[in-house]
Amino acid sequence: MEQQASAGSDRRILERIGEMVEAERDLRAALTEGRIDPESERQRLRELEEELDQCWDLLRQRRARVEAGDDPDLAAVRSVEEVERYES
Repeated sequence: MEQQASAGSDRRILERIGEMVEAERDLRAALTEGRIDPESERQRLRELEEELDQCWDLLRQRRARVEAGDDPDLAAVRSVEEVERYES
């Protein structure tokens, strides 16, 4: 039962990632169509990329906890600064 709940949480994280990827596409289209200016697109893309990085980090944490036999629900969203530091 716990594994099913965990899979549901992972699925919600993946759904959110999909939504953000779609938002990125929409932003790029809006720029191409002249509906937003380049600075607005860059700002929003940066925000989306940071949130995407946090989602991927959370998903990796959850999967690592499952592999280690720990509760994946103890994984927590880390700050943008912490996630970005790990990626460099």
